[in-house]
Amino acid sequence: MKNNSRREALRSLALGGGLAVLSPASLISCSPQQREQEGEDSDKKKDKIGVALVGLGYYSTDLLAPALQMTENCYLAGIVTGTPSKAEEWKQKYDIPDGNIYNYDNYDTIADNDEIDVIYVVLPPSMHEEYTIRAANAGKHVWCEKPMAVTSQECQNMIDACKKNNVQLTIGYRLHHEPNTQEYRQIMKDNKLGAVKSVECAAGYRENRTDHWKQKKEMGGGVIYDMGVYSIQGARLGSNMEPVAVLSATTTSTRPEVYKDGLADVVEATLEFPGGVTADIKTSFAENINFLKVECEEGTLHMEPFSAYNNVKGESPLGEINHPYEVPKQQAMQMDNDALAILENKDPKVPGEEGLRDIRIVEAILKSADTGQKVDL
Repeated sequence: MKNNSRREALRSLALGGGLAVLSPASLISCSPQQREQEGEDSDKKKDKIGVALVGLGYYSTDLLAPALQMTENCYLAGIVTGTPSKAEEWKQKYDIPDGNIYNYDNYDTIADNDEIDVIYVVLPPSMHEEYTIRAANAGKHVWCEKPMAVTSQECQNMIDACKKNNVQLTIGYRLHHEPNTQEYRQIMKDNKLGAVKSVECAAGYRENRTDHWKQKKEMGGGVIYDMGVYSIQGARLGSNMEPVAVLSATTTSTRPEVYKDGLADVVEATLEFPGGVTADIKTSFAENINFLKVECEEGTLHMEPFSAYNNVKGESPLGEINHPYEVPKQQAMQMDNDALAILENKDPKVPGEEGLRDIRIVEAILKSADTGQKVDL
């Protein structure tokens, strides 16, 4: 996709993404306001990560930017947008310096900006590889929204580029930072309910848009890439195991006038885990569904909803799982943890390899649906 068509696609879809760029730890920056207030020397190690968001649609506007006002370890330092009116609006709202506002033509010059430490890529999936690699080549750490990319090869290319440039690559899986998810994961890791017998997981909502990237095959559309990743994650995290095969899968377009060219708005699959354990998963753009059930020797772990922006809760024979909070706390916890990993030079909770695992499973599900056969992983 050429730069002009890329910008037009973003404008027409009113898409937003997040871009965060990180320099080496010794150059991590505070905001200009903090620097002035605290009288810091320019060569002093800073205690906050400067984040640039790429694309200013819904997720950046309604969730990431507000969350960055709540964070302790990072702050909104810059933006990348192809829409001048949005640039002006964000500049005024968040007091962003002119020098920290970029478009898709001068994106690569962000390499020269030490106030921006992380590039958060929240563009259509088909654009994740390009913008992650360019960010890495600019010497910036990368936070990339899910799905990580469209193919496992693209995921590997992203991982390789970040390793080559010695920068972190972190995938925006907010639930890994979410307290209810962390509690049920710990129950399963500690084997407190005995051996897993089976898993059932579903994630979906009624998607009423008809001209979004989610309905465009060339941009990484289709439900399996979007909500499907949640179902796959639920099966993996709920069982505390990695699948060894896709036993069967089906893809359905309930609205062929919208989901065409091979895209599906409903996908169902059965995953096989070690020991013959199976997980039935479903994902949908046609109905509101969101639950995880893990049948174990000593009872059932049930989370519902298990992947919402708030009100995630559940129960098991050990008792209720319910740590309440408000939107956009998940995104704030995620970015704070990811920023801390950079500040402390530690591995992130969700490295690129985690996103790669899910895309490999997505590819296997699609192959199984296409061939009608079992696909080993």
